[in-house]
Amino acid sequence: MMKFKPNQTRTYDGEGFKRRAACLCFRNEKEDEVLLVSSSRHPDQWIVPGGGMEPEEEPCGTAVREVYEEAGVKGKLGRLLGIFEHNEDRKHRTYVYTLIVTETLEDWEESSASG
Repeated sequence: MMKFKPNQTRTYDGEGFKRRAACLCFRNEKEDEVLLVSSSRHPDQWIVPGGGMEPEEEPCGTAVREVYEEAGVKGKLGRLLGIFEHNEDRKHRTYVYTLIVTETLEDWEESSASG
């Protein structure tokens, strides 16, 4: 199922959950430093980069795309940590992967939006 919102298409699974993916981004293979981003929607919170899946997109592709768009990093996608559900105000089902950062960009799509 798909719903349209200005500038984006929302995709849902058969149970009505919004399909999302995210990455827990690590600076190195030791996984001892984590990258978090600020959110324009919740400027007082630090979050893991992630977002909605586009039509025909696999969760791993969404995770890599969202990290690039929201955090301005590229890297080596690792293991799937789990699939997490949020049921309270919005039904989200998020695939969360690890990613080892290999490149940090100076400018990226959402860099001006984050301040």
